[in-house]
Amino acid sequence: MKIIVIKIVIIVKIIIAITTNKIKLKILGGLIQLIIQKKFTIADGNFERELFGNFDENVKLIEKTLNIDVILREGNIILIGEEKNVDSALKLMNELHQTVSNGKHLDKQSISYSLSLLLEGSEQKIKELEGTIVITQRGKAVQPKTLGQKEYIKLIENNDITFGVGPAGTGKTYLAVAMAVKAFKRDEVSRIILTRPAVEAGESLGFLPGDLKDKVDPYLRPLYDALFEMLGADKFNKYLERGTIEVAPLAFMRGRTLDNSFIILDEAQNTTSEQMKMFLTRLGFGSKAVVTGDVTQTDLPQNKKSGLIQATEILKGVPGIGSIMLTDRDVVRHELVQRIIRAYEKHDKREEFKKEERKKAKMQEKTFKRK
Repeated sequence: MKIIVIKIVIIVKIIIAITTNKIKLKILGGLIQLIIQKKFTIADGNFERELFGNFDENVKLIEKTLNIDVILREGNIILIGEEKNVDSALKLMNELHQTVSNGKHLDKQSISYSLSLLLEGSEQKIKELEGTIVITQRGKAVQPKTLGQKEYIKLIENNDITFGVGPAGTGKTYLAVAMAVKAFKRDEVSRIILTRPAVEAGESLGFLPGDLKDKVDPYLRPLYDALFEMLGADKFNKYLERGTIEVAPLAFMRGRTLDNSFIILDEAQNTTSEQMKMFLTRLGFGSKAVVTGDVTQTDLPQNKKSGLIQATEILKGVPGIGSIMLTDRDVVRHELVQRIIRAYEKHDKREEFKKEERKKAKMQEKTFKRK
């Protein structure tokens, strides 16, 4: 009797909800689905602009991912769909509204990342992405855009040497430069030193035309670009002339001790074991070093092991040294870049599997011949 009463109460509630347009019945494939709608009140017009984006691209992404409809009506956002999807969308709205209130902008990439956290049940972690590292010359706030990037920044803050390893587009170099500029502006260091191996020239730069700057510029252009954006051309050139900022190939680090400096070694996957050891032992008092690279894009000869791979293995767990492996989820370039990286990773795994199978087949063949 009690069960029947409960069922009747539920049915009555559904009927009331239908008559007040809070729930609609949708028949799909012979099944009846309950379609509900919930309201999110917009406190200001800025959130509306940020949420919808150019040509409503942000909202379209939310609708497609959560299988809901999003309608703007009289200063309110109406969310329509199945209850679990609408509830998820409501959680997302609250988190995104908080993000915009803290001065951050929304774009398709940040919305996509927030959705992925939401679907994992980790939407609360969106708040962890707050915090500005530095303001660029044009007033743009440099901030972490993924949890991996946030962890990377924490490691740089808390360690003297940090290894940032990951695919292209994960912000390894850009964020390292931002942290260097931040430390410099706070007078925590007196110099910024940026270096990378000129492996394409075999680090033998003598045969190249021009002075030192002409010789190394092509290899160091990404580092120049990041500093230009954060400091502006005038300040960058002034600091460069004074030697406060130094940009040089890795070969020029030999025999030096670098005190009170923030040193960044970029493209470290192209260092040999000897070069990496040489670089790491340059660290002086009051200095920090960040080593970045992508181990899948080494230009070293096949018989040479990357110094970056070896260093992360040897120095794992050493106090004062941090290491992070960023993934395709941390890519903040065009979304196609993520798909490209994933496709290559799948290909590499297939090739590795084939290689292992060939090894097993050879071992079995040798064992059979012995018998």
